[in-house]
This record gives sequence, C-alpha cells and structure tokens, in this order.
Amino acid sequence: MRRQYRYYDLILGAFVAVLLCSNFIGAGKAATVELPYFGYVIFGAGILFFPISYFFSDILTEVYGYAYDRRAVWAGFTALGFAAIMALIVIALPVAPGSYMANYQHGLETVFGNSWRIALASMLAFWCGSLTNSFVLAKMKIWTQGKYLWTRTIGSTAVGELVDSSLFYFLAFYAIWPTTEIIQVAIAQYILKTSWEILATPLTYAVVGYLKRKENEDYYDTNTNFTPFQLKVDR
Repeated sequence: MRRQYRYYDLILGAFVAVLLCSNFIGAGKAATVELPYFGYVIFGAGILFFPISYFFSDILTEVYGYAYDRRAVWAGFTALGFAAIMALIVIALPVAPGSYMANYQHGLETVFGNSWRIALASMLAFWCGSLTNSFVLAKMKIWTQGKYLWTRTIGSTAVGELVDSSLFYFLAFYAIWPTTEIIQVAIAQYILKTSWEILATPLTYAVVGYLKRKENEDYYDTNTNFTPFQLKVDR
C-alpha cells in the first residue's frame, strides 16, 4: 500500500495550475525589458511564472522522490493536452450573431489560435525538461549524500531549463516569429529562469525543510526505476 502524504496533492494541484497559466496566458507574448549593460532584452512573458513549476518539481523530487514528481509531470502533460483540445473546439464552434461575439471570436483566435502548436511544443519541452530536472536532482542527492541542497536545485534547473529552452520556442514559434527573435527569447528565457531559481533558493530551503518535518520524509532514489513511461510508485 502506497504511503499517503498530507501535502502532496496540494503541491500537485498548484504545479498543474502554474503550468497551465504560464503556458496559455504568457507564452505567446514577447515582452521587453531594459537592463543595465545589456540594453533592451526580449523575453517570453510566461517566464515570470513558469519557473515556479520547476520550483515545485524540485520540492517534489527532494522530499518525495523522482517517482512522485514523474506523476506530477504526467498530470501536467495531460492537462496541457486537454486545454489545447478544448481551445480548438471552442474556436471552431459557430459564432452567435452580433458585433460583440464577432470581436470576442477574433480575440479568442488571436490569443488561442496558435494554442495547438504552443501546447504541443510546451508539452514536449516541459516533459523532457522537467523529467531531466528531476532525474539530475535525484542523482545529485545521492552523490552529495543529501548535503548542499542549493547545488541540486540550481544544477538540476540549469540542465532542465537548457533542454526546455532549446525545444519550446523553436517548436512553438518557428516561421511565426523572426528567427533572430526566437534565439534572443530562448537565450533570455534560459538565463532568467535559471536566475529565478538562484533567487528562490532561500524559499526552497524553507519549504523543503518544512515538508520534510511535517511529512517525516526525505526520500533517496537509490533503487528507483527512472523510466519516464511509468506512473506507478513502487513503494
């Protein structure tokens, strides 16, 4: 019988909510900010919130283990797929008469008309990046014998975000945005997301410490089957 945890379901729900919002609300907008020495930098608006999903992924792997984070990744993957299908159906439905609905339909098509491509790109990039992040963190926890949490959270995020950033923007916006802009946004996304994880380190320590005490759990993936194609937790 699998052990029941007090906070796992809550973290799982928050993880999926952040993933959906950051990908469907913020991913399609290229924003700009002026930075010292760098000038104007273009970045995807979703970058402000998507790193929170990696924050949750680090917590899940560190406290509960790789298998529990793998279940969360598959839950997020499924939620993104459902949202994409729902967006396609809603846009395809005939529009009721009237100028308001005509304008509303135009807005839906502008915001969600590319949702199928964004969703596919996001699903693949998220799935590959998140599982890579979790795998690296789980292995580093064994290598460091549970010490130096900051090396695991930052190191795993740096690797996972590299995979994610290398896939998402090219798959989602190639031939839609200029190629130079795609490269700029992908690089900015990687740097900013990794920097976000560094800044969040004190919060990560606080949340991980709290959960380990409350759940009486600090799992090491010494005998874990790391296949990504499994939902079962063997413990």
